[in-house]
Amino acid sequence: MAQPLLVIGAGSWGTAQADLLAQKGFPVKLWVHNPELAEIIKRQRENVVYLPGIKLAESLQVCTSFEQALKQVEFIVMAVPSQHLRQIAQQLKPYVTSQTIIVSTSKGIEHDTLLRMSQVLGQMLPCRVGALSGPSFAVEVARKHPTAVVAAANDARIAETIQQIFRTPCFRVYTNNDIVGTELGGAIKNIMALATGISDGLGFGLNTRSALINRGLIEMAKLGAAQGAKPITFLGLAGMGDLVLTCTGDLSRNRHVGLKVGQGQKLDQILAEMRMVAEGVETTKSALELARKAGVDMPITEQVYAVLFEDKPPRQAVEELLQREIKGEFADIMGN
Repeated sequence: MAQPLLVIGAGSWGTAQADLLAQKGFPVKLWVHNPELAEIIKRQRENVVYLPGIKLAESLQVCTSFEQALKQVEFIVMAVPSQHLRQIAQQLKPYVTSQTIIVSTSKGIEHDTLLRMSQVLGQMLPCRVGALSGPSFAVEVARKHPTAVVAAANDARIAETIQQIFRTPCFRVYTNNDIVGTELGGAIKNIMALATGISDGLGFGLNTRSALINRGLIEMAKLGAAQGAKPITFLGLAGMGDLVLTCTGDLSRNRHVGLKVGQGQKLDQILAEMRMVAEGVETTKSALELARKAGVDMPITEQVYAVLFEDKPPRQAVEELLQREIKGEFADIMGN
């Protein structure tokens, strides 16, 4: 019999992953924080709040108790908002062992500690940790649209285990051993999606969007290098792949927030009207602090922060980006 798996978090991404694994034949439990939502999913076989229109596998079990969820489970998928990860990890302590593999699919940087998600898990639990990232809108995965992602871990065996568990004919999984770059790529791309959304909301065109994506990649790579990531990681699925998707796709929550900001709406109003979390908003704070501590210049991130949290007019932010001191294209990363 296939090993039982647990997915923690019933947002769109957690639900899509749970369904993918259940459809593959694994005994899968989906932990749901909200008891009312759990009952709806059980009864209707559909997450009508976060993944409407997708009928879930009949075999998918739904639970609200970790004691119930973690019986005989040694493979856990963590799909909760990044700023809630530590709290959830604390609740898992009595049930997790050194044999447990936990896969982080959350994309963010923790406030205060400035830790990546795998670092939070490693600090809190005696488990083995990996990350899954890449261009993967949840609803498209649920609809079995061809998708490619990357599984990363410091231990190649963990990455390969994640690869084998998740791979399906429609969901291709590569591996790498750069969990630092993989997680930073997943976090920083959300900030750049806010930036491109703001640009689009201001009515700027594809030239502007392309410039932001490209220079956003440079910022991602600079911060990654300062944290020990491999430069090539940012050319892959967790870097450029996810960056392009999130900055251009209409399903991107972060691009949606940026678009509304560019059109003149206030951040608090935009977030209040959203059911799902736009990770880039909080990540902008923590990434900027991490960059400043590392002495890394991230001008796009700086301007996004100023627009979101200091009421800087978006058009002024774009103008200031363009009017920065001119220099060589790769001066920040190659010294010329």
